[in-house]
Amino acid sequence: MADNLIPVNLWLAGRSYRIRIKPDEESAVRTAVKLADDKITEMRTRYAGKDDQDFIAMCLLMYAADSATEAFNSPYLKSELSDMCTKIDTIVGKEE
Repeated sequence: MADNLIPVNLWLAGRSYRIRIKPDEESAVRTAVKLADDKITEMRTRYAGKDDQDFIAMCLLMYAADSATEAFNSPYLKSELSDMCTKIDTIVGKEE
């Protein structure tokens, strides 16, 4: 399985990172690194006096929070919850 991985050098916050990824994931990984690096650069201009570790941590926290809350904003999930609420209201209404 490790034989299918390719080595890739990526730059993030002015540092080079060598990782091994699947060839079909390279474009997505490079896009993600570009987005993260752009966000770190944006933070550098906004929050002077911090070091790169602070910016990387802030960027990671933002992406983690977005990922954690993304599931709650799913139209499918909202529809399912609405259906469940309707069923619960129907059942509770019958018992009163």
